[in-house]
Amino acid sequence: MLLSLVAVVIAAATFVEDVHDTTFVMQCVYGSWWMRLLWMAVAVTGMVAMWRRRLWRRFSVCLLHVSFLVILAGGLMTALTSRGGMIHLRGHEPVGVYMSKERTVEPLPFTLELDTFYIDYYPGTEAHRGYTSRVRVDGGEIVSIGMNRILQQRGWRLYQTSFDADRQGSWLTATFDPYGTAVTYVGYLLLALAAVLLLIDRRESFCSLLHHPALKRGLACVGAVLCFHLAAHGHLPVVPVQQADAMKSMQVVYGDRVVPLNTVAIDFVQKLYGGRSFGGFTPEQVLVSWQRHPQQWRDVRMLQVNQKQRVLLERLGLEGPYLCVNDLFDSEGRYRLQDLLMEELGTHSPLEKAIQAVDEKVGVVLMLEQGTLFRPLPQDGSVSPLSEAKVKAELLYNAVPFSKILFMMNLTLGFLLFVVMLWSMLSGRPVRPALVRGWGMGLLLLAFVFQLMGYVLRWYISGTVPLTNGYETMQFVALVTMLIALLLSLFTAHLSMLTLSGGFLISGFTLLVSYLGQMNPRITSLMPVLQSPWLSSHVSLIMISYSLFAFIALNAIVALILLALKKSEAHRTSLEVLTVLSRLLLYPAVLLLAIGIFLGAIWANVSWGSYWSWDPKEVWALVTMIVYGIAFHRQSLSFLRRPLFFHLYMLFAFLTVLMTYFGVNYLLGGMHSYAG
Repeated sequence: MLLSLVAVVIAAATFVEDVHDTTFVMQCVYGSWWMRLLWMAVAVTGMVAMWRRRLWRRFSVCLLHVSFLVILAGGLMTALTSRGGMIHLRGHEPVGVYMSKERTVEPLPFTLELDTFYIDYYPGTEAHRGYTSRVRVDGGEIVSIGMNRILQQRGWRLYQTSFDADRQGSWLTATFDPYGTAVTYVGYLLLALAAVLLLIDRRESFCSLLHHPALKRGLACVGAVLCFHLAAHGHLPVVPVQQADAMKSMQVVYGDRVVPLNTVAIDFVQKLYGGRSFGGFTPEQVLVSWQRHPQQWRDVRMLQVNQKQRVLLERLGLEGPYLCVNDLFDSEGRYRLQDLLMEELGTHSPLEKAIQAVDEKVGVVLMLEQGTLFRPLPQDGSVSPLSEAKVKAELLYNAVPFSKILFMMNLTLGFLLFVVMLWSMLSGRPVRPALVRGWGMGLLLLAFVFQLMGYVLRWYISGTVPLTNGYETMQFVALVTMLIALLLSLFTAHLSMLTLSGGFLISGFTLLVSYLGQMNPRITSLMPVLQSPWLSSHVSLIMISYSLFAFIALNAIVALILLALKKSEAHRTSLEVLTVLSRLLLYPAVLLLAIGIFLGAIWANVSWGSYWSWDPKEVWALVTMIVYGIAFHRQSLSFLRRPLFFHLYMLFAFLTVLMTYFGVNYLLGGMHSYAG
């Protein structure tokens, strides 16, 4: 009950923060006396339960619970004994104080003096690769403090945080936490050790579930499909296709990268029109022709206005679904959206969002016409050109719509397997499992290899692990889902219908969401805070756990369908298989989520000076872990022993995953908005 109350309170606090501000919830909720009392009550009742159940007899389970108690103790020590704040350095003036969170000036046990501050840029661009302050400590040696590169001085940790607009001053975060961080890190290590022991301990549930007799029988799973449509336009001044194609490989500086012109052209057409080509013209033809003949192209109805933005068409008295640029300027050349935007600014209305979306398209057009959308590669050698192999790799990546091909294929195959499964259940006629498994695994392996090729290409092109935004993490989830489905099908042959259809459907829906949402598909260089070795491990572990939770949710849907059908012996057997499989997958899913969360906490401590900041994404990840963690306690929660309530609970729990991944990005924001 207390854990459930904690989850409800901190989840509600994220919405309160969205209405008020971070300072309000930090003072009134997360840092309040009653919240600390609630956490202490959880810890005390947990210790009582451990004693009453003599949990020390089950070492791995006991160690897991002890790790949580140690982490809570570390958090309490940080709250009670740590201090810190902001340090502003400017010019060559020695500073020996910091501004605390309570806005009071406090002394430091040393002085700092800014020698120089500089920004490191990606070659040939204005994109920041890192910030560095060169600081003199106590009037002595000069040391560097940069993003993800901290300075430790007499127990204090100093982090590069911000800088003055004129770049003559630097802002550092200073933290002093003599006990809390160390104790919390010990808790993280104990958690990782307990997770490993829990999965290999033969006396615990995970190993017994692996040998459950129900897993020697089997059945399975669910799905859906979608399509796409484009339009065209007539007579225009267009460069010949041969001339445009010859420019595909031309290297230009675009945003914060050196890219072939093909990448710019695809982004331009996709942004304006919603497709990769227009009117039978290639992207390069459209881009170059618009650049050379802007007046004629301004009359082309190419700016897409989707269903949610139709309110803007009504306000302007125009017909859609496509506009031309000249529709948005009056006879005197005034921009029609300017006054509308000023009227609606800050209202968060559908009209404001529609104005901003169309205004962004016009902005891209103006950048192209003014020559600022991209620029030729400098000939003075200041920017290194791409190798021929990288150019070819990017052209290949641009030419093959990996997500579109795979979501259509995977959803179609998953839907067919689902229909076969339902027919088998309703008719009582078994399908040929060897044939289904052989073809299914072969096709899923083909899909996995195809998706892996696209993912590796993106990795090679960008030079960093593709886990830095919503689009890339969805691609990773699809990849992991297919791999999990293949492994489950390989080691549990009798469950091949379930695992294969689940693999196709979950990966298909994931790729569909990334394709339709178009969550920043453009490959960009990493912002400074993301240039950390903790990034890939933190994100990948959490994404794998989300894939496992998706399998469990899919199991729940099929189990509830079985419960609604007439209860034959075959149905009862299938239901038992699904329940055992879900309980089995729950172990690695929750443990990977927990480890991923705490790796993220270490990363946050390295980058921001605080291992836990109650950011909405952090809070909802913790809520997800609590909600799924409750499902392990079948002895104390008898309703979880009944298949109906267990699977209903698993479906409810998956809502927290959706909220953590999508809801926070689109509804709440926070420090993790760079992942949106």
